[in-house]
Amino acid sequence: MSHLATLINDLALILICAGIMTLLFKKLKQPLVLGYVVAGFLASPHMPYTPSVMDTANIQTWADIGVIFLLFALGLEFSFKKIVKVGGAAIIAACTIIFCMILLGITVGTGFGWQRMDSIFLGGMIAMSSTTIIYKAFDDLGMRKKQFTGLVLSVLILEDILAIVLMVMLSTMAVRHNFEGSEMLESIGKLLFFLILWFVVGIYLIPELLKRCRKLMSEETLLIVSLGLCFGMVVMAAHTGFSAAFGAFIMGSILAETVEAESIERLVKPVKDLFGAVFFVSVGMMVDPAMIVEYALPIIVITLAVILGQSLFGTLGVLLAGQPLKTAMQCGFSLTQIGEFAFIIASLGVSLHVTSDFLYPIVVAVSVITTFLSPYMIRFAEPASNFVDTHLPAKWKNFLLHYSSGSQTMNHESLWKKFILALTRITIVYSIVSIAVVALAFRFLVPLLLEHIPGIWGKLLAAFLTILFIAPFLRAIMIKKNHSAEFVTLWKDSRGNRAPLVATIVIRILIAVSFVMFVIAGLFEVSVGLLLGVAVLLVTMMILSRQLKKQSIMIERKFFQNLRYRDMRAEYMGEKKPEYAGRLLSRDLHLADFEIPGESAWAGKTLLELNFGKQFGVHVVSILRGKKRINIPGASVRLFPEDKIQVIGTDEELNQFGTEMEKASALDTNVVEKSETILRQFRVDEQSEFLGKTMRESGIREKYHCLIVGVERGEEALHAPDPHEPFMEDDVVWVVGEKADVYKLVGQKNENIDME
Repeated sequence: MSHLATLINDLALILICAGIMTLLFKKLKQPLVLGYVVAGFLASPHMPYTPSVMDTANIQTWADIGVIFLLFALGLEFSFKKIVKVGGAAIIAACTIIFCMILLGITVGTGFGWQRMDSIFLGGMIAMSSTTIIYKAFDDLGMRKKQFTGLVLSVLILEDILAIVLMVMLSTMAVRHNFEGSEMLESIGKLLFFLILWFVVGIYLIPELLKRCRKLMSEETLLIVSLGLCFGMVVMAAHTGFSAAFGAFIMGSILAETVEAESIERLVKPVKDLFGAVFFVSVGMMVDPAMIVEYALPIIVITLAVILGQSLFGTLGVLLAGQPLKTAMQCGFSLTQIGEFAFIIASLGVSLHVTSDFLYPIVVAVSVITTFLSPYMIRFAEPASNFVDTHLPAKWKNFLLHYSSGSQTMNHESLWKKFILALTRITIVYSIVSIAVVALAFRFLVPLLLEHIPGIWGKLLAAFLTILFIAPFLRAIMIKKNHSAEFVTLWKDSRGNRAPLVATIVIRILIAVSFVMFVIAGLFEVSVGLLLGVAVLLVTMMILSRQLKKQSIMIERKFFQNLRYRDMRAEYMGEKKPEYAGRLLSRDLHLADFEIPGESAWAGKTLLELNFGKQFGVHVVSILRGKKRINIPGASVRLFPEDKIQVIGTDEELNQFGTEMEKASALDTNVVEKSETILRQFRVDEQSEFLGKTMRESGIREKYHCLIVGVERGEEALHAPDPHEPFMEDDVVWVVGEKADVYKLVGQKNENIDME
């Protein structure tokens, strides 16, 4: 128990410090991440006035688990389909920012004479903005409904996925200590191979598994299964040479495509928060005040590099994407901070023993400073854009105006481009799956069969099964898109198109033949001619096989059903925004979601009574009520508590609408206190106004707003009275109502109640 006691003591100290700091930082309206960092500093050996953690190795293990949970949760919020939906503007902006910031970081590190790996890791740390901090800043400033924030969040989505790629590349560079282009291309190729493989296989298998086990899934089992899948992928990633964080992110992104994604995210959140807190506390434990004082100049320089670099390159990236100057500067100024990914990359450098001890506390100090400055930078964006717009030469203004308007015009892709991209995607995906199947077969299946069936028959069976397993994928490579609308149109459009189209078919057949030849050559020693002949024969049988065609179609259909099931369910449940919402972003108008609080004064009123169009200039286009969607609601439709409404308006109109909604939902504490319901009794005497009157004639309900729950008459017990029976003398009437109304009825005094 001695080891356990040390661990418990350390955890108790960490969690108590973290708890106190989170309360304090919540009170100060600052990000909780900074509170955890400060808590780590207080619990570290660098702080002599407070108790310190005794066993840092165990805490570091917990911190590594925290990184796994953080990346798993990030993957659950991420979706590969989001990359397609973010659009070209976010892609151009994110790539520009990351590339330029990495170069800036390397330049700064080299300027201080730091080691090469220190400079490279510094570039990676300052390239990624903090998603958590930006979300928090937008919420605090009431800017989540503004138009530019959508673009910022899209950039952050891409930065998250690019951060994972960057971590893999940095890990490869750190392990191999090699910066050659060929090595880098090899690591990127390996990354893309396993990324596509795991995603395709995961989307095909995991949603189906969860769907079949749905009836058996309680919240407990769903949590255990999802965490089991997460750590299983972590182990798999580690065995293939990738980081644990990469594996956790991949499994999170796979589960994000399932219909249980929201439930898993909700269940994992407390666990993520616990281990994440330990991780950020461990970050704070690395902070040495003496080292911060020693490296004060680099901290100041790097802070300025982050603020100025992100502002400049963020603005430049968004401008290159064709957005107006004001939007570009708002986006650029919103990204001027570093956070959780900087800590994760820094901890990666420490765990791999490739970065110096001083780099971690420097990055933490820079993160703290930039985080505190973030809200001010976001607020400063609009005045800065107005200043630049005022002093910008007219020639430059016209150029930017023409550039932004020109880039927003839709360019129709040619049929050839569409066709070639589709073929490339299909060929790469199915080839990767086929390579994985062949590799697994030669690793496990072939040795097993040769052990039990030695000789030629074992080899024949192994070759047959391996080719059979990859046959549906090879057929898809050869046949897919040969009867598509693009192929037919191009074939009929011009005779000159026919030779290139035939060439695409021949190339894909050769790819399939190569796979079959590889399998046969790996098991048999035969001549090239015979090998080629057998391969061509088998490929021809694949093309002609109706059963194989059916199997190939079923596999593909199942994959796309699993991939789209969450979106299909969201559309059915009325949770997905309509298609036109994206097109509104090119104008001043955009679509925003609001929820009517249960205590709102708007609840129960019709749209005609509320008249949002006249009051705020906004229009309600949809009402989501439970599982029902009301599109284009009429003036007579009433709003009810917890209704989700979709509203069209400008930034200013939506902000005003949101503010008024909060006001309409504010509760007066005095009203709450006065609304207390109580039970009291009163006696009907000869002077009572109720004597001889029936319950309906008494006006107790209409005049006094009280409910009669019973009447005692003589020896009779409490009973529900007849509404047509008059009250008699000495009747004891029991009534229920709000305190003020009851006391008014029974004529008693109460100092705490306003009787008027």
